[in-house]
Amino acid sequence: MTFPEWPKAPIGIDAGHWISRPVRRTVLAVAHSMVSCQRLLDVIGLIEGDTRIQVVFTVGPDVFNHRVAGYLERLDALVLPWQQAVRERFDLAVAAAHGGLRHLHAPLLVMAHGAGHAKPVRSVPDGLPPGTDPPVYGLDAQRLLHDGRVLASALAHDHELDVLRRQCPPALDAAVVVGDPCLDRLVASLSRRRAYRHALGVDDDQRLVVVSSTWGRDGLFGHRPDLLPTVLADLPARRYRVAALLHPAVWDAHGHRQVRAWLRDCLAAGLLLPDPTVDWRSLVVAADHVVGDHGCVPAYAAAIGRRMLLLPDPPARPGSPPPVAEGTPQHLVGVGASRLAPHRPLAPQLDAARRIDHRAVAAAVTSRPGRAGPLLRRTMYRLLRLAEPARHHRRAEPLPAPCPAAWQAAR
Repeated sequence: MTFPEWPKAPIGIDAGHWISRPVRRTVLAVAHSMVSCQRLLDVIGLIEGDTRIQVVFTVGPDVFNHRVAGYLERLDALVLPWQQAVRERFDLAVAAAHGGLRHLHAPLLVMAHGAGHAKPVRSVPDGLPPGTDPPVYGLDAQRLLHDGRVLASALAHDHELDVLRRQCPPALDAAVVVGDPCLDRLVASLSRRRAYRHALGVDDDQRLVVVSSTWGRDGLFGHRPDLLPTVLADLPARRYRVAALLHPAVWDAHGHRQVRAWLRDCLAAGLLLPDPTVDWRSLVVAADHVVGDHGCVPAYAAAIGRRMLLLPDPPARPGSPPPVAEGTPQHLVGVGASRLAPHRPLAPQLDAARRIDHRAVAAAVTSRPGRAGPLLRRTMYRLLRLAEPARHHRRAEPLPAPCPAAWQAAR
């Protein structure tokens, strides 16, 4: 977008000529990818109904950001080009990733876009002493300190304060533990499980198996490309339905048409394959079993009691960090879940999969269960220097029902 095409309202020196309603604060929501965008939408909805506040969106720099602007525009969001966003001042910027944040002129609130901060940093500028664990991504000085400026972090768990204390002490005072809004919505949706299953076309006597893959070569989709065809061939259609949840970065890196082409035979065999713009959480609530890897979806699924089979980890590349940090929900699931034997019949493995203590996993995801909405809302109003409205905020809302007919129409 070139300069003459930049929106002239509701921000900018001449915006007063064009707006219909004056506001006291302007908030910038920075969406870097589809994953971070989905987390951001849960959070920004906590304040955007306030008549004192104007919310605008922008797409932050990220390898996987090229479909985000179109998605936001389909939601009727007002989207500023990044080049304009970095030249304006805002009263608060909220993000669920870190790219380019140092260039913004606003107080910043940054949160994780998955189940806490679980991934070790893959490369450290100055290297690491022998025997030292790599820092945890998102809680490290490289992400949180910029020219003496400290980014405020919204954390899911008290354990992350301990990580900050080790890795980035200057960011400790700016951090606040608010819990996990994603898990809160999953829990709020459990009573609608049967409705979600019927919306998916899953009969009461069928089991729904959700196969989940994170992105990258060590994810299920990259490491075992034969697994989805094997699952569909192995499980009788009259007793099982199979859905695949592929990390949005898989779609972005390879292209939507290509991913569907690779899975054409699976789709013909009945695979449910939601577009990455679809909220994946209702499928996890509806599932009987989840087959996955070290990504966030199995951690959330385990936290609400879904039975789990994890793919064995691929061989570690020399010098590479472990896929997840110790003490995280993903690590707890990796230690407790049964491992999939890809060359053995799947149905007996699903039946024999041991149950993970879902309360322990949920306790590892959040130390403020059910409270993320009110705590995030309070934090944003504090940073905005506005009095929080007196009315009590609603509890976490149940998720919308899945709509497979819309997935088909979007292809």
